[in-house]
Amino acid sequence: MRRRIVAGNWKMNGSKDLSEKLVGYVRSETGSLDNGVEVVIIPPALYVGDVLRLAQDAVSVGVQNVGRWQSGAYTGEISAEMAKDAGCRYVLVGHSERRQLFGETDEQVAEKVSLALASGLTAIVCVGESLEERESGQAEAVVAGQVRAGLASVACAADGRAWQNIVVAYEPVWAIGTGKTATADDAQAMHASIRGVLKDMGAPAEEISLLYGGSVKADNAPALFSEPDIDGGLIGGASLVAEDFVSICRGVPAGA
Repeated sequence: MRRRIVAGNWKMNGSKDLSEKLVGYVRSETGSLDNGVEVVIIPPALYVGDVLRLAQDAVSVGVQNVGRWQSGAYTGEISAEMAKDAGCRYVLVGHSERRQLFGETDEQVAEKVSLALASGLTAIVCVGESLEERESGQAEAVVAGQVRAGLASVACAADGRAWQNIVVAYEPVWAIGTGKTATADDAQAMHASIRGVLKDMGAPAEEISLLYGGSVKADNAPALFSEPDIDGGLIGGASLVAEDFVSICRGVPAGA
């Protein structure tokens, strides 16, 4: 059975006060979740320690990015091994904001995936198309290319168990922070396409969790998460409001 995951990406938001209030509330509510969902909080790196302390193993914790090197003279970078050593379980790799604002390429994404897996982290690999690419009919081809390139090193690995630590998050760029959301049917179609690409790559596709991200809210989460190939969500702005985030976590169907 695939893991059902709802991960909250705080992006460049947060404070010690927010960490105290939000994580404490989310932790207290996870005990009443009976749908088997794994709740993940991904704060800015400065607050990882606070979130880990407050989560008390009830909530998993991740980082938003890691560097392309294990160690060295790379001021401002953190390594995958550091994130693992700090207590993180997950890392986002290839988020569209990293690709667009910082010029991160598919090849760099692949490098970071390799380092994340070598350190024992689970990589949440983000893919997604622009509005122009969708309107021109290229959406599936663009996303398939990102999946193949970003996970090339995993496909080539001698040990197929590496796939166990891969999660793919589909986030259409045109839906991130815009209030626009792909319809449940459109999101399902892309997730099914991604699963097909993974199968073609030799991955155990039916065992890999696929998440949807892009203006997910409490009111649209149940419809999205009920689709057969959508295993949860990567949540942006709504993850900064404790009640909203927990409501989204409740939107995962029980026993799915």
